[in-house]
Amino acid sequence: MIANLDLVVAVDTAVAHLAGAMEVPVWVMLPFSPDWRWLLDRDDSPWYPTMILFRQGRAGDWDGVVAEVARRLSGDAADAAMGVGA
Repeated sequence: MIANLDLVVAVDTAVAHLAGAMEVPVWVMLPFSPDWRWLLDRDDSPWYPTMILFRQGRAGDWDGVVAEVARRLSGDAADAAMGVGA
């Protein structure tokens, strides 16, 4: 199923790792203090080239993370509809 998706949006789960390993575009929402494998101070992953990381700016701020993902989704959808990046 993952191979048929345009984008996977997930939290730090097996689905995120599988999508990344399959080189499917994946956006991962991370807590302020993430697991070691997500490193710090970056929005990409050295292990998964198609992955973008969205991090909490402060502990417990999921609203900010979800708002940023929604903003990026809106921008990406608008760009796709207008043929930008094609």
